[in-house]
Amino acid sequence: MYMRILLSCSELGLGHVSRIIPLGKRLAAHGHEMFFFSGGKAHEMLQKEFTNVYKCTPISWYENAHGIITSASLVNLFFPLPLFNMDKNRLEIKNSNAWETIHRYYDLRENIHDIAPDLLVADGDINALRLAQRWKIPSVYIANMIRPSYGFSAFLSPGERVVERYVKKCSKIIIPDNPPPYTISEYSIGNLDRLGLNAKVEYVGGFVDTTPVKGSQDHIFAPISGPPGTRGKLIKTLIPVLEKLKTKCVISLGTPGKKVSTKIGNCELHTWLSDEERQEAMRNAKFVIFSGGHATCFETIKYSKPSICIPTQPEQLGNAAKLQDLKCSITAKNKSQLQKAVVKLEKEQESYNRNMSALNEFSSKFKGLDRAVDIIETSLD
Repeated sequence: MYMRILLSCSELGLGHVSRIIPLGKRLAAHGHEMFFFSGGKAHEMLQKEFTNVYKCTPISWYENAHGIITSASLVNLFFPLPLFNMDKNRLEIKNSNAWETIHRYYDLRENIHDIAPDLLVADGDINALRLAQRWKIPSVYIANMIRPSYGFSAFLSPGERVVERYVKKCSKIIIPDNPPPYTISEYSIGNLDRLGLNAKVEYVGGFVDTTPVKGSQDHIFAPISGPPGTRGKLIKTLIPVLEKLKTKCVISLGTPGKKVSTKIGNCELHTWLSDEERQEAMRNAKFVIFSGGHATCFETIKYSKPSICIPTQPEQLGNAAKLQDLKCSITAKNKSQLQKAVVKLEKEQESYNRNMSALNEFSSKFKGLDRAVDIIETSLD
């Protein structure tokens, strides 16, 4: 059945838009008319791929050169705070999350009459779910975080309960992850039975094709991503440790634009890697060092690469903890822990490789993108 589908995604990390782009392309190829909403970098990425793309107010954590500041983010929920914009090199006032949430909702609502969607699909965007409920639009939610239990302040619990109210109104909840017991985002999803969501949830598998790909073990690969503050924090942790190693290291600094490369010690630093270059660096790595983002977790699974996770925010902390429980990764929070993790991983490489191969074998049984499309297309039946 032909549908007009509105896809909206959060821009808190680019993992959401990295799922929406292939999903949108697949649904468009099936003849559905697609409309897209997001803000910030996610909006820019969507504009490069699709035509009906609308901009809405982005919602973000409070972040400076040290990464996400939890205490300031809690204050910023309701109050504006001064913030140095590292992209524009100037001091600005960051609006409160409450202000951002209200404006985002009205940005979404502004074009809802003209679009008149048959179905709304939201990836991590609670505002879109609220809009669907208010305007009686059937909705599907894509999420790898529902009731997080790692690294989240107890002060956020009331907010979680409000969020869950909208989640419970969805027709279906798609979790782009492995079913238990190999769910990478397990600690961010929570107890679905206790939440009363089991009946409408389906673990479809990752949206990344995890068909096994063989490669060499030439180097350590460290793909850095995230906002400027997060990237700066990771660089300050990584380079002092990796530049002293005898093993070759390839580091992508995650700054789009003209590619510039240099060397520090035995480290190759690149401002940016194309998709093809990134895939090659991942395929030929001994192991990967990254922050623990959900999309990159499934990249490491695709190439069966053990990892070291340096989480910079709570969701990544939960992913890192799960991978560590599966003995596929080691969590490090500072330079000292990173140094020890590198030594341990090189010493026990064979064991970690076996565990990653087992995780890849399980993950490759699922075709998450195919199943997500099936769920969306039958959600109005």
